[in-house]
Amino acid sequence: MKISKLLVVLFAAGGLSFGAGAQTMSKDAHDNAYKNAESQYKTDKAACDSMSGNAKDVCIEEAKGKEKTAKADADAAFKNTAKAREAARTAHADAAYAVAKEKCDDLSGNQKDVCVKEAKAAHTKAIADAKVDKVAAETHSTAAEKTAAARRDAAEDKRDADYKVAIEKCDSMSGAAKDTCVSNAKARFGK
Repeated sequence: MKISKLLVVLFAAGGLSFGAGAQTMSKDAHDNAYKNAESQYKTDKAACDSMSGNAKDVCIEEAKGKEKTAKADADAAFKNTAKAREAARTAHADAAYAVAKEKCDDLSGNQKDVCVKEAKAAHTKAIADAKVDKVAAETHSTAAEKTAAARRDAAEDKRDADYKVAIEKCDSMSGAAKDTCVSNAKARFGK
């Protein structure tokens, strides 16, 4: 589905700017980034006023997300900590998830259910990756077992999210085809 590919691109883009060696931002630059984000939000939101229906709702979610992620990026650059970078990646994930869910409103029935599950799965994966990166950055190589545990937890969260998407896709079927689909999903994801 096109939305899940968009989410992957958005989440990946959100994660690119958060390296452990990022430069620290000055207080003035941080404050200016916040002001610019608020100003840009007002401009973006005003552009949504000419729209109607779900297109307007999507536009507003995109404007909100853009503001939140810009502020979170500024915080991450200013604080330059693993926790702040995780918060920024989480903000990107939350914003992309909100937009994707809103876009799902254009669909109906099982297509909408699958769309929402795919958006949630992409969100879960992005959050899990952000947590793993935070643990890895905090522990460096001194606590490899913490990083390994975080990676295992993230893998389990991702597998559960993918399983939910697979099961939701089975709901559009009936009879033996549905039973086979569910059995295959359970086998594939170890459920």
